[in-house]
Amino acid sequence: MDIQTQAEIVLRDAQYETWTWTGSTAPVTCFESAALMGFVHVFETASMLLEGWKASQQSALARHAPSLRAAGSKAWNVYSVFLTSDPTPLHTRAIERIEEDFSLTRKIARASVTTPDDVERALLPLISIRSKPLLGASNFESRLRSRLKDVPHDAVTAFLNDTPSIEVARILGAIS
Repeated sequence: MDIQTQAEIVLRDAQYETWTWTGSTAPVTCFESAALMGFVHVFETASMLLEGWKASQQSALARHAPSLRAAGSKAWNVYSVFLTSDPTPLHTRAIERIEEDFSLTRKIARASVTTPDDVERALLPLISIRSKPLLGASNFESRLRSRLKDVPHDAVTAFLNDTPSIEVARILGAIS
């Protein structure tokens, strides 16, 4: 799986504008919304992440400094995201500790990112809360009727049959 591409998909689905900056040693996915902005850096190994995250952060900030200065209060909400697919448990705690460094940007750092769900979980702090209703194959009309059991049957039938609203209101007794 291409972590960079998957991160861009997740961010776009979350209504971020995204673009790729290739001026760094590796491509960086930049993202921005009305409230925040940031940079996604992907490393081949956990060791490379641990050795290179500070330089990557500094490079992205230096390159985008004019935009950050013009961003006003949004400049206080800049994120640096550091991801690797490397599943090394040896470095897991050290990578997690990167998030405790509050200098320059807020940070998200994860190892073992190997699936689209892993990418989405890593980016959850940047994604608005949303509910995914569990809707299986079912008869929606019967579900609606069961929920509207206190509404007269004729009114529900009229509503479901695209009857004009004035007629549905008359059936409900709101209009005589």
